[in-house]
Amino acid sequence: MTAYATPAGDGASRWLRRLAVPGAPAPGPFRARVVCLPHAGGAASAYQGWARHVPPGVELIAVQYPGRQERLAERCSETMEETAGAVAGALAALPALPTVVFGHSMGALVAYETVLRLARTAPHATPVHLFVSGTAAPHRDRDDLPGLDDDSLVAYTRRQGGAEPEVYEIPELRELLLPSLRADFRLLTGYLPVRDPARTGVPVTALGGDRDTGCLPGRLETWGELTTGEFATRVLPGGHFYLQGAEELLCALVHGALDAGADVRRAAP
Repeated sequence: MTAYATPAGDGASRWLRRLAVPGAPAPGPFRARVVCLPHAGGAASAYQGWARHVPPGVELIAVQYPGRQERLAERCSETMEETAGAVAGALAALPALPTVVFGHSMGALVAYETVLRLARTAPHATPVHLFVSGTAAPHRDRDDLPGLDDDSLVAYTRRQGGAEPEVYEIPELRELLLPSLRADFRLLTGYLPVRDPARTGVPVTALGGDRDTGCLPGRLETWGELTTGEFATRVLPGGHFYLQGAEELLCALVHGALDAGADVRRAAP
């Protein structure tokens, strides 16, 4: 996993990581791009498994929030304004390509806010499709967020069924991981619910697991109220982290949206 150096050279590349199969040859020119945003407490590496399923010529980029992995020493972002603003700025600095944005859980909310900012400030970087996963739209009440004390956060993470929740039982890892998890939930607590959300013109697909008790499949429909473009939902087997093990199917869905979006742009006058 290597950093993507933005042309601006202003530090924005800290937010973006290009993912590839380890040991694979250097990629050739890209014709399209997929941008993935991780869940609360997550990191860019959550999407590493996608690299084996993204077609040749498609650039796979994951957002790396501060306060984790190689950004561990940096101050965590605790507001949506800071996080989505930084991601939008980083994406706007990239060479223009047909782009699909995919966000899971907290990442879905950051993705939505990022797309709104791109439409206002960098129309050339507006994606052709937005995938939101594992959460209801931000204008709906959320009564399932945990308290911000350590025990509540860890218990919530266990209930969600994330990968290797037992890492929080190891004192050294708990000390490293909890600050970013706490910061992410401060972001969510300060952001939700949004009473008067903006609508995007980008087509939206909402995805979720059929056994996700934190976001029942019916709640995915709320995203349809936030787009003037096409809207669809797709429910897959699994819980909140249904996407673990579904990388091939998700990449196929994303690639289909990329092709459809590119066709629409070519047909535009």
